[in-house]
Order: sequence, then C-alpha cells, then structure tokens
Amino acid sequence: MGRTLLFLLLLTALPAVAQIYKYTDANGNTAYSNQPPDGVQAQPVELPPLNRVEPQTPAAAPAPAAAERQAPRNAYEILELAGLPGDEALRANNGTFTVTVLIKPRLQPPHQLRLVLDEQPYGQPSNVPVLQLVNIDRGEHRLAVQVIDGQTVIQQSAPAVFTVQRVHTP
Repeated sequence: MGRTLLFLLLLTALPAVAQIYKYTDANGNTAYSNQPPDGVQAQPVELPPLNRVEPQTPAAAPAPAAAERQAPRNAYEILELAGLPGDEALRANNGTFTVTVLIKPRLQPPHQLRLVLDEQPYGQPSNVPVLQLVNIDRGEHRLAVQVIDGQTVIQQSAPAVFTVQRVHTP
C-alpha cells in the first residue's frame, strides 16, 4: 500500500517537472511546447524555480489599552446630513422634504440609516442615503442621522439645526 501511494504521488508530480522546448515554426514565429516537434531543432528551456510561500501563523494582536476599549472607533469617516439650509428657513408648506446623507465609506450591511429629529428616532431605518421627512411642524428643529445595526447605534452625525417655514392655516 505504501509503495502504491508513493508511485501515485510521483505520477501526479511528473507534469510539474516536464521539460519545455522552444523552437521556431515554419512561419518564423517562436513557439513553445512540452514535446519537441519532429524535424525541427528545439532547445530545452531552463525555467526558474517556482515561487513558494510558506504558511505563516498570525501574530496575536496586542490587547487594546483601556482608553481604546472605552471609546468606540467611528466606523465611517464621513457621516453628515446635506440638503438643509444653513442660515435661512426651509420652506415646506406641507412640512415634507428630503435630506441626503453623506457617508464614506459606503453603508456596510447589515447597517442602516435612521434619522433623529429633536432627539427622537424618526421614521423607519433604511439603507438608502436619501431620506424623507413628512408633516414636520414649523419652527426650529435639530436633525441628525444614525448608523444602526438592529437596535445598536454604531455612529451618529452632528445635529443640524434648521427652521421649517410653513403656511399657517387657522
């Protein structure tokens, strides 16, 4: 049994050590083959040894310092709201408008975006970076966006302060 296994291993390794030949064909083109063609002068090609990578065991990462364990890193370099006026009021007669979320890198699954209006979660979480607010009362508001994973808040943007201007109908 041991000799049969050794013989099979040698047979499988045989193509890896096969000779390569270089020759010029009838059209004058350089060609390569694993068998020398009949009637043509072929030269054996010396191949460099194959690259070999030895498996390496990963080094254990050092334990984070106490300060690093307490302060979570931001998962996203950029997380902010766009589309809100800075110094002027937002005119939305029916209180409906959209905001855009600038996020970098892209939102990673299973993360979702959720708005926070006046310190309260607003609307359904979404993976789309354009979010709509509906029937927002007139006056000053604070709006932020959160990246969430289920019920866990991963990161929150700085709040944007804006004023909604609506037509008052008694």
